[in-house]
Amino acid sequence: MTLLQVFAALTPVIAVFLFLIILRIPATRAMPISLLLTAVMAVFVWKVTPIQVAASILQGWAISLTILWIVFGALLLLNTLKVSGAISVIRDGFSQITTDRRIQVVIIGWLFVSFLEGAAGFGTPAAIVAPLLVALGFPALAAVVLALIADSAAVSTGAVGTPILVGIGQGVQGISSADLLTVTVKTITLDVMVATFIPLIMVAILTRFFGKNKSWTEGLGAWKFALLGGISFTGSAYLTARFLGPEFPSILGALIALGICISAARSGFLMPKTTWLFENDSQAESMKAKEGCQEKSMPLWLAWTPYILVVCFLVLTRLDFLPFKAWMVAAQVSWNNILSTSVSVTAHTLYLPGTIFVFVVILTAFLHKKEPRKIKTAWMTSIKALGPSIIALGASVPMVRIFLHSDVNTAALASMPIELGQLAAATFSGFWPIFAPLVGCLGSFIAGSATFSNMMFGNLQYATADTVGFSQTTTLALQAIGANAGNMICVLNVVAAASVVGMVGKEGQIIRFTLLPALFYCFVAGFIAFLGFA
Repeated sequence: MTLLQVFAALTPVIAVFLFLIILRIPATRAMPISLLLTAVMAVFVWKVTPIQVAASILQGWAISLTILWIVFGALLLLNTLKVSGAISVIRDGFSQITTDRRIQVVIIGWLFVSFLEGAAGFGTPAAIVAPLLVALGFPALAAVVLALIADSAAVSTGAVGTPILVGIGQGVQGISSADLLTVTVKTITLDVMVATFIPLIMVAILTRFFGKNKSWTEGLGAWKFALLGGISFTGSAYLTARFLGPEFPSILGALIALGICISAARSGFLMPKTTWLFENDSQAESMKAKEGCQEKSMPLWLAWTPYILVVCFLVLTRLDFLPFKAWMVAAQVSWNNILSTSVSVTAHTLYLPGTIFVFVVILTAFLHKKEPRKIKTAWMTSIKALGPSIIALGASVPMVRIFLHSDVNTAALASMPIELGQLAAATFSGFWPIFAPLVGCLGSFIAGSATFSNMMFGNLQYATADTVGFSQTTTLALQAIGANAGNMICVLNVVAAASVVGMVGKEGQIIRFTLLPALFYCFVAGFIAFLGFA
């Protein structure tokens, strides 16, 4: 590649960082500009045909509709639970376990996110947990930042093992089932040494940036419980991977860890000596008292029923050995050979998490016995909130698709991400274990999917490891780790999560919080592998 071609390939990355993070332009304006720049560079430098670019944009718009459907479903579920009074009951239920916001972050922000990632993946965890944290009294920015950071370690075996089974399984030609299991175990081995500390990072960020005293120390004061949350998940996931394979480490690891941590919080085991609250928590309690208790007659189990139904439906429809997945995947809308190109798109309408959210909302209207007027209010509020998201996603997703489909060109180049990956492999071959996670991170950052990152770069990682004489399965594990980290800063995830908490326009601010934890995850795992400890 020439220097200009390198710059063209990096345009989506540079544009996002320049406009969102440095200049702090809202995504509703930054992403259309980034889309325009990417399209121009693709046509005039990468020599992608205009028809290919147009087809990629149309495909991106189609995909953005599926993401908007997930966002809408998550918003609708939250707003329905608000008008039914269920959120107030759930908030009180957590207060009975602990009022310490640091502990709530570990239980809800870390473990509940990890469980949802294991069950469904594909943007579902942040879409559910970020608004739940807001409803429980967390600042919107804190809620989305913490949910995105948490949705990381569980991603490698998320969606019932899809990133490894499908991503690496299809991305690396001829890889055996035994090697896929080895990759899974090595990935989670690295997580035991690195991701165990992510809950501690989360509580430290919470108290430093969202607490009254802006203190790191207050977050570190919960280090015992934070590390319990970390090791109970990564340790349980490791054992599950060893004995059950790639499908269930995130699901079972999170469930076991939830049981351990909730029991520990109730009994006071490893709990901080002092309780940490937000500055306005006492004021919020006073307001709650003034509101009266007309909605508090709802039992806690009934308030949680919609979330339980969502989780049950997600799990039941993601397991291959049950018939539900095949039935739901069969309902699809396809647009093949867009503009007579090889670009196509398929939406599995019933299989999308948004469909399950909406179905549960309909059930909730009957379960919670609320009058149609309140349910109508929830629907209208959710629909009105989608406006800015339509613009941001309608530009960011097509930009990604142009990047990925740039292999159809007259310059005899591979696609932009593959050329960048090959350049990185040639440049850093002597230290490849350190830099391998960054390639995986780049894939998720741009594509919005760890599965797609693994599929896109799996062969590159495998071949590079063979060339430099490093373990191929360890290198693939580092690819998976990097793909996990990219989930924290991925443009599509950030825009979607920001949408459900009313933070559209603050995407750059969100990425500034999640970038350092993502780099920590990549580099520490890389150094551990480079030194031969994994």
